[in-house]
Amino acid sequence: MIKLFKTILKAGTPAARYPFAPFEVNRDFRGKPEYQASQCIACAACTKACPANALIMETDMETGERRWELSMARCIFCGRCEEVCPTHAISLSPNFELAVTNKADLYEEARFSLAPCELCGSFFAPARLVALVEDTLKQAGTPLATPERLHHCPECKRKQSMLNQPARSTAQQEWIR
Repeated sequence: MIKLFKTILKAGTPAARYPFAPFEVNRDFRGKPEYQASQCIACAACTKACPANALIMETDMETGERRWELSMARCIFCGRCEEVCPTHAISLSPNFELAVTNKADLYEEARFSLAPCELCGSFFAPARLVALVEDTLKQAGTPLATPERLHHCPECKRKQSMLNQPARSTAQQEWIR
């Protein structure tokens, strides 16, 4: 019996003190995705990259709102959303304790407003994305010939470019056909 106690004392602690102390995870551990809606521009890059369809982005053109949703029940913790996010709004945390008593707690949601077109009034892109593009072009020092075109929907831009084109000669018109 004494020999057994000596062996136990030499071995040290037999297991981690997990329930009573935090469990140490590796630096590269991929846990629960942490989302910061204040950094998100609602570009939907994360929803396109998610192989498990845990991220959903729905656009309601009538109300001018885009809804982003993360389902922890579907997430496989692959980290692709973190890789493709241009503003680093999603990052994988070391949190791995995801047990909940209510299924609704597995969902995270954010809502974003869409920018209306200045010409026709239809919604065309997230307002934060339009503002980011405008700020980026200003910081880069890029001369914007028509900065107001950033606030026009693709259909209105197409109509404007067709109206601003010079008249084509008959030879050009025949070649196009």
